[in-house]
Amino acid sequence: MASSGAVFSPIPPRAAPVATQGLVAWLKRSLFDGYANSLATLVTLLVLIWLVPPFFNWSAVNAVFAPDNTACRAAQEVGACWGVIVEKGRLILFGRYPYAEQWRPLLACAMLIALLVASCLRLFWRAWLAGLWIAALAIFLVLMHGGTFGLTPVETSRWGGFPLTLMLSVVSLAVAFPLAIFVALGRSSKLPAIRTICVLYVELIRGVPLISVLFMASFMFPLFMPQGMTIDVLLRVLAGMTLFAAAYLAEVVRGGLQALPKGQLEAAQSLGLSYWQATRMIVLPQALRLVVPAIVNTFISTFKDTSLVTIVSLYDLTGALQLALGDAEWRKFFLEGQLFVAGVYFVFCFAMSRYSRWVEAYLNTGMRRQ
Repeated sequence: MASSGAVFSPIPPRAAPVATQGLVAWLKRSLFDGYANSLATLVTLLVLIWLVPPFFNWSAVNAVFAPDNTACRAAQEVGACWGVIVEKGRLILFGRYPYAEQWRPLLACAMLIALLVASCLRLFWRAWLAGLWIAALAIFLVLMHGGTFGLTPVETSRWGGFPLTLMLSVVSLAVAFPLAIFVALGRSSKLPAIRTICVLYVELIRGVPLISVLFMASFMFPLFMPQGMTIDVLLRVLAGMTLFAAAYLAEVVRGGLQALPKGQLEAAQSLGLSYWQATRMIVLPQALRLVVPAIVNTFISTFKDTSLVTIVSLYDLTGALQLALGDAEWRKFFLEGQLFVAGVYFVFCFAMSRYSRWVEAYLNTGMRRQ
């Protein structure tokens, strides 16, 4: 009797796995993921096709790059006049700083930017970096103010342009960040007096706009000083911006402290660590890691808020642009000047945002969800 065996039937071939990497996969995942996303992508492309060619013709093809006022006026309706940046560039970048001495703010800004870039590299995260910053800020002030080493003295009222913007943002944030940490710890303290003082400081500063703080520091504060005693307006404005930034940063840091599980502090205490040891080695590193995006957001906001010092007669980058466009021959080309200043702000703000993404990814390596 013949045995009946099972009939072999081959399994049909499976479809190839969907690619998860590459340009096509990225386009599908980011721009064409569903009907709504695809529609938004198509609408955006149509808007760009409608806007980009005219803007490119205006900004590049028909633009005037030479500092020729007659040619700029002739092409005013069809092309941009970037010649205003060539003609007024030094006034926009350095404000009313003496023309013959503008190599000093240029050198000071280059040194400060180089140190900022170096500070962003993990290779330079060493204890001596703080001392290097103190030395760099001292050199910056010597170069800007002069009066020593044979440099011509330049009063702070003539400082302006990009060096003033850079100095106000860097110094105010450098002082505000450690102050914010202490204020945040004070708000979390169990001592009523310290907690009350920190709460009053934060709520008072956050309850008013920065313009009010600058106005008080510039015009009202001297009224409370003893007769004959004056403080430079730049120092008063710098103190106001520092206190304002510290109040906002303190709330950001406090949010990180509250997000940290209580067991972290209890584990540190069980190891015999003191309050300050646990705070320095356990609590603060983890709390700051949680709020890196919010901290950088405050940094970016402070960098842009330096433009408000114009109300107290300090001409930063935007204020120096207004001085430059006070010339009647070039006043009509304010749009090109504003775009140039906006480009400078964008470069620095975008660099800070991208660096914060890198820091966040670097610190969250062991915490990232798969």
